[in-house]
Amino acid sequence: MDAWVRFSAQSQARERLCRAAQYACSLLGHALQRHGASPELQKQIRQLEGHLSLGRKLLRLGNSADALESAKRAVHLSDVVLRFCVTVSHLNRALYFACDNVLWAGKSGLAPRVDQEKWAQRSFRYYLFSLIMNLSRDAYEIRLLMEQETSAYGRRMKVSGVPGGVETGGPGEPGTPGACLPQLALKFRLRVLLLARVLRGHPPLLLDVLRNACDLFIPLDKLGLWRCGPGIVGLCGLISSILSILTLICPWLRLKP
Repeated sequence: MDAWVRFSAQSQARERLCRAAQYACSLLGHALQRHGASPELQKQIRQLEGHLSLGRKLLRLGNSADALESAKRAVHLSDVVLRFCVTVSHLNRALYFACDNVLWAGKSGLAPRVDQEKWAQRSFRYYLFSLIMNLSRDAYEIRLLMEQETSAYGRRMKVSGVPGGVETGGPGEPGTPGACLPQLALKFRLRVLLLARVLRGHPPLLLDVLRNACDLFIPLDKLGLWRCGPGIVGLCGLISSILSILTLICPWLRLKP
């Protein structure tokens, strides 16, 4: 069992390095195309990107089983919302990796009759659903932390004897139209400052939000839901890959569960 855990961790590290190199090639290829590089050089970069993609699929052959195991563990989470988001995310990841395995079999020649376009679209749909669940979980955790921070601030103000809250009126009568807009702006500014404070105080959550937000552009582009171009896809994929590698180097930066 320990040997399998070590092998899985090593494969995961190699896969993320390959992922970073793949999206770096995608970004480089886009830059070369824009600056009028030679067609031969662009072709070599595309071929390297394709080889890295195929190598990543080989390294992910066992990830579907790992995702199912993670889903089984997530079922026992006490928080209902977290249990739903994390479990559904892992199930979609398992389906995504299963489709990815079929694609690998088709591209490697083991199953030449596989409709690669159809399976690619399926895999990106499952990938998109997984990311939506991840971002929903992030939003839920941010909401909980913001509520905790607000409650703690209210208790501190009560202990120190300072009245809390924001007045609803302005310089004139309460609720005057002239005071409504500035108060809304003030409340929005306070919420943004509170959000920034919460994310600054919880680096694993901040990294998870950034990584999932960057990854979201990839399936949106591949499914044709929002065409953002190979340059944006390459940049977002490279950023999310670097953040993923960072969580391997510093395990405490990984969001749990």
